[in-house]
Amino acid sequence: MSTPHNSAEKGDIAKTVLMPGDPLRAKFIAENFLDNPRLFNEVRGMLGYTGTYKGKPVSVMGSGMGQPSIGIYSYELFTEYDVDNIIRVGSCGAYDEKLDLFDVMLVTDAYSDATYAKMQSGFDGKILTASPELTEKLRQSAKNLNITVFEGRTYSSDVFYYEPDAEGERPLWEVLLADHHCLGVEMESFALFHNAKITGKQGACLLTVSDTIYEYKETTAEQREKSFTNMMEIALGIL
Repeated sequence: MSTPHNSAEKGDIAKTVLMPGDPLRAKFIAENFLDNPRLFNEVRGMLGYTGTYKGKPVSVMGSGMGQPSIGIYSYELFTEYDVDNIIRVGSCGAYDEKLDLFDVMLVTDAYSDATYAKMQSGFDGKILTASPELTEKLRQSAKNLNITVFEGRTYSSDVFYYEPDAEGERPLWEVLLADHHCLGVEMESFALFHNAKITGKQGACLLTVSDTIYEYKETTAEQREKSFTNMMEIALGIL
């Protein structure tokens, strides 16, 4: 049965879903990596496809930006469509100088001061871990492909544009790196890990560095859509 946000029927979506934030990145993955991709959703422009990779069924669907958006789509996939694994394949800003543009980060856990998990289930902690089993599969996939990944914590923020007055004596990114051990920042992983936890499913995350905060550098929109192929290959490699 379809939902208000997804026109797919049960059986249209594979057990494993790759979930970029950008629906156009989902389209790129489907058209360039999957055999016989079939569009199962375009409600609100949130494109979703199912196909096969090396003979194994897999789906890819956009999540949109922010915890409320991925919260809706991942919860429905887990609870309404019998999805077992969701791998976020997103972008991040790097706080740590060891990360540069296009480097891949395997997220072990996410720190957030957002209220998504508290409002959704009463969980008031600030750290949620990725599913260990799925994370280990991604680790092994990267090793098999000889792709270097940097492992660590991400900061899942609710805010993209901060006003100058929000900064304290130290820039926020320095506080998050030094005090909370966050290697970078994005906006979705915390909610995905929460939904996986409460539904008894598995959620993991790969991120590609799209910009660096410590010395500002950035990628283009086209690069973010089409050039983050290493993390896509790692994610598909678990199949």
